[in-house]
Amino acid sequence: MTKSRMKEIAVIGLGKFGSSVAKAYAQAGGNVLAIDNDEEKIQEISTFVTYAVKADVTDADVVRTLGLSNVDVAVVAITDSLEASVMATILSKEEGVPYVMAKAQNEVHAKVLKKVGADKLIFPEKEMGIRIAKNIQLNLFMDLVDLSDRHSIIEIKAPKGWIGKNLKELDVRKKYGINIIGLKENGSIEVNISPDMPLEENMVLIVIGENDRINRVFHE
Repeated sequence: MTKSRMKEIAVIGLGKFGSSVAKAYAQAGGNVLAIDNDEEKIQEISTFVTYAVKADVTDADVVRTLGLSNVDVAVVAITDSLEASVMATILSKEEGVPYVMAKAQNEVHAKVLKKVGADKLIFPEKEMGIRIAKNIQLNLFMDLVDLSDRHSIIEIKAPKGWIGKNLKELDVRKKYGINIIGLKENGSIEVNISPDMPLEENMVLIVIGENDRINRVFHE
């Protein structure tokens, strides 16, 4: 099977959020074009990404020289200027970027970005707040990935009553309607789990299922 190509991305605005996106994607092996009008930020990120360019993204002539037409996704992460954020979104779409994700400061900002062509709006602080609240609600305090409003993947320690038992004995799919898709131990993840392997106290379960079912199993 042919391995799919990683998307080429541009990150416009290198504050904490933009820099973290750019670095994480580059570390995963993707090509990243990082853009900001602050020379110091460009110097800081230049060793992490494929290209780092100092540019004023409110200037259409400058934007046309950046090569945005070659990227698959643009992440507009500008936080200190509403005008720059909106212009970067407009010009990215005009340059033919298929998918533009834009960070919104508030609901009004989000409406403007949506009207000028943003394909997805990002509220990092709001989304992190929701994620933390859900962790507290589910009593997880570990890690969680939202799949939808109803389903999640979580990392959580096994209940004490499960220690020493194997997956065949526990039969969590039938009893609880959830699935254990992996185990995490000493920083390594195992997805090919033997159903006869007993669970140990230091193991972390990787579980997928409906939020309500997860809550009942691990919180009650």
